[in-house]
Amino acid sequence: MALDRFQNTVDGKRVAVRETFESLDPFTGKPWALVPLDGPAEVEAAVAAARKAFRSPQWAGLTATARGKLLVRLADLIAENAERLAALETRDNGKLLAEMTAQLRYIPEWFRYFGGLADKIEGSVLPIDKAGMFAFTRREPIGVIAAIVPWNSPLMLLTWKLAPLLAAGNTVVIKPSEHTSVSALEFVKLFEQAGFPPGVVNTVTGMPLEVGVPLVNHPDVAKIAFTGGEPGGIAVYRAAAEGLKTVTLELGGKSANIVFADANIGNAVNGAISGIFAASGQTCIAGSRLLVQRSVHDQVVDGVVKLAATARIGNPSDAQTQVGPITTQAQRARVLSYLDIARAEGAEAVLGGKCPDAAELKDGWFVEPTIFTGVNNRMRIAREEVFGPVLSIIPFDDEEEAYAIANDSPYGLAAGLWTADIARAIRGSASLEAGTVWVNSYRAVSYMAPFGGYKRSGVGRESGQEAIDAYLQTKTVWIDTAGQVANPFIIR
Repeated sequence: MALDRFQNTVDGKRVAVRETFESLDPFTGKPWALVPLDGPAEVEAAVAAARKAFRSPQWAGLTATARGKLLVRLADLIAENAERLAALETRDNGKLLAEMTAQLRYIPEWFRYFGGLADKIEGSVLPIDKAGMFAFTRREPIGVIAAIVPWNSPLMLLTWKLAPLLAAGNTVVIKPSEHTSVSALEFVKLFEQAGFPPGVVNTVTGMPLEVGVPLVNHPDVAKIAFTGGEPGGIAVYRAAAEGLKTVTLELGGKSANIVFADANIGNAVNGAISGIFAASGQTCIAGSRLLVQRSVHDQVVDGVVKLAATARIGNPSDAQTQVGPITTQAQRARVLSYLDIARAEGAEAVLGGKCPDAAELKDGWFVEPTIFTGVNNRMRIAREEVFGPVLSIIPFDDEEEAYAIANDSPYGLAAGLWTADIARAIRGSASLEAGTVWVNSYRAVSYMAPFGGYKRSGVGRESGQEAIDAYLQTKTVWIDTAGQVANPFIIR
């Protein structure tokens, strides 16, 4: 059967494909699409197009209001194409079609929100202390942005970068994951339909060393916005430092989901399942450490095991499926290796712990929802990001111990807290070292809410009003109004 073929977009045109590589369907384990295999030459062309567009009157000459209207028009086009794009993402990364469809239907809100913010970017007049001088500030775009996105939620995580950077007036070169490039290649076609000038949004696809490295190192790239694993983030940060570029990094997590004895246990159980088994655990905010107060430990474990055992594993395109495959074969092997590590450390698998043996799942990259008890916070299974459907349950006695365990991690992306005590909720939200804290909820995001990590979970924030600041720089303008130059040998 012929494979679907896709092309990159550079300078508003579909690029002729020199060489390709296969994209694999995680449910079948078989190739389904051919993606351009780019290299340094393609990166050079894409950055040149973005740099040219950044300085062009068609983009730089637009009013901020006109930029905002383009983003709102794009939002409408995304809404019209949501189901088609969601189906491509599911085929490419194996996540549930229901999950991808929900994301695609919500993504337009980021473009509407930042479209509205585009003409709210303001400088200020300074009440300057120098007589005969007028001074003010301007907020200006940075330049060409490299947007590098992972395979777990490609278009949503790309949107978190694109909406603010475009609202601020920058241009972009997108490098999607080599495992899930297809949806981005189709997505960027909508920018042309919305009326964006050529070269404002460009794509390159291929392998990290041949495409990612030259993109990050390119002297005309002013900033890198990266979401992915910690090793990749460190490499990006190091390269950015050498080029004196700014970065936004959203990296790993080992989030604590904390259940106190006074919580609504049924809700907490549902929140624990949502935190780790939704998206097959392939999310940086996964609540992979479930901390349970000792007096309700057995009750919570029983509830979580019983509910997780009912999860329907299968074809991610089937509306009845609740747990899909792992996105890549290598990632599945990594998840399975952590199951062995956990057992060797003395943890007990009270659910799952292997690949499912159903005949209809044999070709896909599945791992059963797995729950470990007997875990302590020094074990690797509690300290290292697994990025799969693997839950570690850790008991605690009181608030102080709960927060100590939760914060005893190199990561600080998110945390959950389940309690009926509002004072405890406020104390906990202050005590937890995490960029997001959910109380009696888990895994909620919004275009209005800043998102990012403490510690090794990243640098900077995406979404919310402050996200646009990451793509702006400040210029101070001085104007002499006195008409007389003072002593030129003395600072004014």
